[in-house]
Amino acid sequence: MIAGAGAIGCFVGGLLAHAGRRVSFLGRPRILDTLRKRGLRLSDFSGLDIALAEDTLDLHESGAVLEQADIVLVCVKSAATPAIARQIAAHAPAHAIIVSLQNGMGHAQTLRDALPDHDIRAGMVPFNVVPQAAGQFHRATSGDIVIGDGPDDVARILSVAGLQVTQSAQIEAIQWGKFLLNLNNAPNALSGLTLHAQLLDRAWRRIMADQMAEALRVLRAHGCEIKATTPVPVGLVPHVLRLPTWLFRRVAAKMLTIDPMARTSMAHDLTAGRITEIDALQGRIVEMGQQKSIQTPLCSALMAAIKQAERDGFVGVSPESLRLAAKRATLGSN
Repeated sequence: MIAGAGAIGCFVGGLLAHAGRRVSFLGRPRILDTLRKRGLRLSDFSGLDIALAEDTLDLHESGAVLEQADIVLVCVKSAATPAIARQIAAHAPAHAIIVSLQNGMGHAQTLRDALPDHDIRAGMVPFNVVPQAAGQFHRATSGDIVIGDGPDDVARILSVAGLQVTQSAQIEAIQWGKFLLNLNNAPNALSGLTLHAQLLDRAWRRIMADQMAEALRVLRAHGCEIKATTPVPVGLVPHVLRLPTWLFRRVAAKMLTIDPMARTSMAHDLTAGRITEIDALQGRIVEMGQQKSIQTPLCSALMAAIKQAERDGFVGVSPESLRLAAKRATLGSN
């Protein structure tokens, strides 16, 4: 069962359905109506190309379909977690295993609080999926899904061609490692650039590096264990990002192995006029920093810029303007 038929939900659910798993999609009419007319097509940067006909898709707008679920993959946006938890509580059988495949931290705990009798697993999705033509979703970066350990080998059930899933007892540390990388969703959205172009722009890389350094100070002050999701140790990533571009190309070649047209989900949300997940990303760091009296001026500036873009529509933002806003925030707090 896919609870949240967005980009990640449609891509993961589509691969599972193509492999012969029984998959139902719970979502909103905006996406489901398109799937009913066009079917579902999946592609990726490595050449994957799969089409599922519209009459093969089991599509639902009512939470009642959860009554049939053995495994529920929660793929809704962060703010929708409490609402989907209520639907699961109302309809899903007690044996259903709930797996959160969401950006940010704390969603599994939100689900546990609402569903104390269920096996709840946190998850980490390393790859980026973006909508393209109607009913088509494109995986633009690589990596394997990791979910938390539990009494059943859910990873084995979810692993199919094109989708590898593993289980780990260190899932929270792995999530924090991915969380740090997801902080780039906001700079990418504000830059107006593709991920590839942004990574080759040193001024934007330095924004990425400095906000990650802020976040690392905050997470370490809270005693959070962080496990890198890249070959580079977490503490070295800001230093690598600050390198001159010619050297960055050589040292971080794997970071550039992405679809040349890929952009983050936050960039697509802003373009579509949707509310972003900025509160669950930079907002989380700002809040945790306040708890330890640690300033986070750049994360605060990025959050404010995204909030303005949500209100007023996308407007061009430069690295220099973000640094100026961060400097003003720092001076204002002293």
